[in-house]
Amino acid sequence: MFRAGVVLVVAAALMAPAIAANAAGPELVPNGGFDGGHAPWFTTQDMVADSSSGQLCVDVPGGTTTAWSSIVGVDGVPIEAGEDYDFSFTATGETELPVVIRALVQQGEPPWNATYEANPAIGGDTSEFHFQFNSSLDLPEAQLAFQLGGADADWRFCLDDVHIAAGEPAAAYVPETGTRVRVNQLGYLASGPKFATLISDETAPVDWTLRSSDGASVATGSSDPRGKDSSAGSSVHVIDFTDFGASGDGFTLEADGEASYPFSIADDLYGSLRYDALNYFGLVRSGIEITTPGYERPAGHLDVAPNTGDGAVPCQKPEGFMQNYTCDYTLDVTGGWYDAGDHGKYVVNGGIAVYQLMSLYERTLTAPTATPGALDDGTLDIPESANGVPDVLDEARWELEWMLKMQVPAGEEYAGMVHHKVQDDGWTGLPLLPSDDPKQRELHRPSTAATLNLAAVAAQGARLFEQYDPEFSATLIAAARSTYAAALATPDLYAPVSDGNDGGGPYDDKKVQDEFYWAAAELYLTTGEPEFESALKANEWHTADLFSYNGFNWGETAALGRLDLATVPSKLADREAVQDSIVALADRYVENQRSTNFGQAFAPISGYDWGSNSSVLNNQVVIATAFDLTGAGEYAAAVVESMDYLLGRNAMNNSYVTGYGTVYSQNQHSRWFAHQLDVSLPSPPVGTLAGGPNSAYSDPIAVQTFNAGCAPQQCYLDDIQSYSTNEMTVNWNSALAWVASFVDDQRGLEQAGATSSPESAVAPIAIGAGAAAVAAAAGIMIWRRRRARA
Repeated sequence: MFRAGVVLVVAAALMAPAIAANAAGPELVPNGGFDGGHAPWFTTQDMVADSSSGQLCVDVPGGTTTAWSSIVGVDGVPIEAGEDYDFSFTATGETELPVVIRALVQQGEPPWNATYEANPAIGGDTSEFHFQFNSSLDLPEAQLAFQLGGADADWRFCLDDVHIAAGEPAAAYVPETGTRVRVNQLGYLASGPKFATLISDETAPVDWTLRSSDGASVATGSSDPRGKDSSAGSSVHVIDFTDFGASGDGFTLEADGEASYPFSIADDLYGSLRYDALNYFGLVRSGIEITTPGYERPAGHLDVAPNTGDGAVPCQKPEGFMQNYTCDYTLDVTGGWYDAGDHGKYVVNGGIAVYQLMSLYERTLTAPTATPGALDDGTLDIPESANGVPDVLDEARWELEWMLKMQVPAGEEYAGMVHHKVQDDGWTGLPLLPSDDPKQRELHRPSTAATLNLAAVAAQGARLFEQYDPEFSATLIAAARSTYAAALATPDLYAPVSDGNDGGGPYDDKKVQDEFYWAAAELYLTTGEPEFESALKANEWHTADLFSYNGFNWGETAALGRLDLATVPSKLADREAVQDSIVALADRYVENQRSTNFGQAFAPISGYDWGSNSSVLNNQVVIATAFDLTGAGEYAAAVVESMDYLLGRNAMNNSYVTGYGTVYSQNQHSRWFAHQLDVSLPSPPVGTLAGGPNSAYSDPIAVQTFNAGCAPQQCYLDDIQSYSTNEMTVNWNSALAWVASFVDDQRGLEQAGATSSPESAVAPIAIGAGAAAVAAAAGIMIWRRRRARA
């Protein structure tokens, strides 16, 4: 369904390409031509190989649940680590719809680690496929496997001319990025900043023209040359057309002989994104049937075969690094959200995500510019709509109730603490619906970090649910108290990095004073009790410098407590100093933002990290909070402009939000939003954020593609197998939802001092000096709500 503010896709060119082969060494595949039969090739038992035609053909049964249900393969392919290889084959499929298969060069035994995977679509015509790869593994007896299962209907697959040979190194990857004029492909607020970035080696200013949808020139000017941008690997110019304030659709910006993708100018651009980003959570729920049109699927992990289910999950087996830990109980841990592209559910990642959902709702109670009713009951597509509770709180409750189930029962070792995660006992492949996951589920050892996450969000939720469900509110505050006490009793039970080798991410964290601070802050704000005020004031994070180029995240949570102490009314004696610290932190992020050429609130001194887009967004949260505290328009302008980067004004010329813009991410790493691998499955839903560029890319397809390296902003692939650059997670979408909600609230406000103008600057703001000093420093109207202070 088309939504207001969403532009339908016309191109997507960020996937890793197939490359023409250039073999230079001897043939490594046994009998890849099938002229004298098909030995030593094998098939799974559900198929019979037929090579009578001089090619290997099989009838593949439909209705299977996984690609590896039906396999054609051969063992004994010698592969050496560090060597370059050419890989090619021809294939034909007798099928109504193309079938995406998996062609893997992998271990011939468990755990079946692959050094290369291709995902070609096999249709009716004979097609020739060529790939190149550099092996990261030594595999003297590698298996070449063609995984063919997962199609709805029976189909016939024929294979011929299979070759693997040592080859020349692949050419350096050059992404197809389209027009050199980079804009926010969704558009610009009529009353907000309007900047674009031009990729150009010209050293002098370049003339630009803004055209309306009918081609008429509506504004002109000259660019500002900025020289080489190391993050983009290109020389750039910045174009400022902020003075143009008329609204409309289909605008294009022309410069240096090229025209941008079309965009809109309007003050209501972000209304749909606020809700799409939030509706994401209902679609990644575990333990409930999903009935949303286009995304229907059975409930996952409800003890219905082939699931082993989450209804009675045991602890992980006492082996490896956890050889001294297990338990003899099981827990019902149904519900909650699937964390990312896998089927794991993790307390610390869920903790920050549910915090941000409740925080964006709580902002409607404290921020002067929040839109009344924007997050009321009936605003989201969830089953609980029309129950009298704001829908965003209903969604948060789905995760909170699961987190409550993760507590260790009374009388057991670590009683009162919280299990770190529940996950499969080994990795599964793609695609795979949650309901088809056959793996054993396991509870992982409790951790102090997970325990404090529940303490924090339960305390936060208790004050928000008190109006709507006093009984649930009482349950939450009781859990917050008990888990906080349990963490104090066991303050150093850490989740180690080695607990992420098989089946799930580790989410390791050995520094938990920030979680203690966050939990104490939320308990104080909800109860007002001196015990918690004393604890937070005694914590080093109450006055420590919070600045980090990458912003706060699931492992760095002190800012969450500080942000709430600054915005949620309380009698905290030094609340003004806390507010001052948030504004000072925002000033540093805005200063960094001014140093960029693409407008993003993210300027790391080295490369881009995993999930860099979430760093952009979480830095925007800090800046937005400074606006809520001061009313200074520069902060609102900075937040609005930073959306440009996420929505297309970047080195990839790609919107990282599915469904928003002309070219957008649509193949994020997911086992069930896996249309790239199985056309019967949906793509990620509209409003899904891609993790974004990652200079430390680590997945095999990124390693193969970026064989010659990449500029930080260009270390991105819109490919479902590129989990290190194209993951989707609940805590990244929660950040998007928070910022989209804020930006949609800024309709019609004057946002002075946009960041990309070299002359603009954020004046130092002294909160403690009062509104008069703020007005004098900023020179603008103040919207700050006056509240009595203790």
